[in-house]
Amino acid sequence: MRKIFIIAAMLGAALASKAQEVWTLDKCIEHAIENNISIRRQQNTIERDEISLNTAKMNVLPDLSANVRQGWDFGRGLTMENTYVNKNTSNTSFSLSTSVTLFSGLQKYNTIQARKLDLEAATADLDKAKEDLSINVTSSYLQVLYSNELLNVAKRQLELSKAMLNQKEQMAKNGKASESDVAEAKSRVAQDQLSVIQSENEYKLALLDLSQLLELDSPEQFAIEAPDTTAQLMAIPTVETVYADALNYKAIIKGDNARIEGAEKNVSIAKGGYCPSLYLNAGVSTGYYKTKGFNNASFSDQLNEHIDKQISLSLNIPIFNRFSTRNEVRSARNQVVGMQLQLDADKKALYKEVQQAYYNAIAAESKYGSSLTAEESAELSFRLMNKKYNNGKATQTEYNQSRTEWMKAVADRIQAKYEYIFRAKILEFYRGQA
Repeated sequence: MRKIFIIAAMLGAALASKAQEVWTLDKCIEHAIENNISIRRQQNTIERDEISLNTAKMNVLPDLSANVRQGWDFGRGLTMENTYVNKNTSNTSFSLSTSVTLFSGLQKYNTIQARKLDLEAATADLDKAKEDLSINVTSSYLQVLYSNELLNVAKRQLELSKAMLNQKEQMAKNGKASESDVAEAKSRVAQDQLSVIQSENEYKLALLDLSQLLELDSPEQFAIEAPDTTAQLMAIPTVETVYADALNYKAIIKGDNARIEGAEKNVSIAKGGYCPSLYLNAGVSTGYYKTKGFNNASFSDQLNEHIDKQISLSLNIPIFNRFSTRNEVRSARNQVVGMQLQLDADKKALYKEVQQAYYNAIAAESKYGSSLTAEESAELSFRLMNKKYNNGKATQTEYNQSRTEWMKAVADRIQAKYEYIFRAKILEFYRGQA
């Protein structure tokens, strides 16, 4: 019985350990990337482009085909003596042929390069999707931490209210506090209990949002690590510095550049239609022929005797194809212009994003610095008010008001801290440092 109890205890400890597993920010981002449907779709697109690239590479190889034919002839036919007789014949033929393109205006080479660039652009699209998802996960992760700290503040405020209630009840027993003072203290406890319940609900909702972003079935038994989020004020890089790094790092710019190069290769492919095409063809064939009622050589003898070998070069010179090639070139050039305009638009949009992120970071830095000062002042004011209240020089209303202002300053500081952390993190994402 004792052994069973020990085993059960060990199993329970193992399950509890598993249930208490916490997730770091890196683990959350990694899990989200592995399970996000949009990411998986983009990965599927990359696989498709890899197949297209492989197809283009294999297209430079010679082809090889074999052919077997069996035929029968029935009825009257003309003989060598110029007479007609009834005869039945059968014939069997075998052939093997191959051909290879020696030159076609470098179209095949440029097609390979274009498919490589398509793959590069698709990879950049995947990186952009990962970047966007990482930012969303980071924002949601910090929201959970923020909600959790507000919950701790609410619990702390409730503890202070309960301590005050206990003090008022003791004073009432000694005749030093009225029933109205006790009732007011009880009301304050009830309000703070409601605040704790609301904060718990907000924390659970934030945790639910994060778990859904991670494609988890349920937020139950899901907890995140509370890292050191001490936000140290740091020098914020200039807009020009962040933008210069973003041009070299951001996936959307890399994707646009790859698409422009790919479109330029498509122009070269289209121009190849103006050039002559040179092909090498080769083949070998043999056959067997049998006529009923005549002496026919053996199958193996006929195969050896009828061997026919061919090799040829063919040159195809385009002269007029209803301006099809010209229009294909024009269309490809138009595509290049469109891609370049898209790059210009994305660069402008990126610069605006960097500007906004920079000024948001500056504002968050200023707000966080101010909130630290405000919290220190509010805490000092409350401590002085607490001494005055304990010495009977301040009313309970003044005490509660001072405490409320202190807790509000704490909440403001927490909000400013996480906003500053997030804004600074955004700049790191733009610079490729996150």
